[in-house]
Amino acid sequence: MPIYEYVCRGCERPFEKLVRRFAEEVCCPHCQSALVDKQLSVFAVASASSTPAFAGCGEGACAPGAGGCGSGPCGGGGCEMN
Repeated sequence: MPIYEYVCRGCERPFEKLVRRFAEEVCCPHCQSALVDKQLSVFAVASASSTPAFAGCGEGACAPGAGGCGSGPCGGGGCEMN
């Protein structure tokens, strides 16, 4: 049973809903409106690793002032040094 994210068109509040059946009608829990839009959800993964994926950020070619990407993994952009 997936949990979907919605935004109500009536009160514009976001909410999540556990949907048991594909065709189940979803209403806003705040204003009870049935005019809701399903949102795209972000997939999340949990891991047991204690080192974040961006642990090397700020070192080497991506260090500030090194002429590297400057907007690499910790700046939200792709590395321009490719």
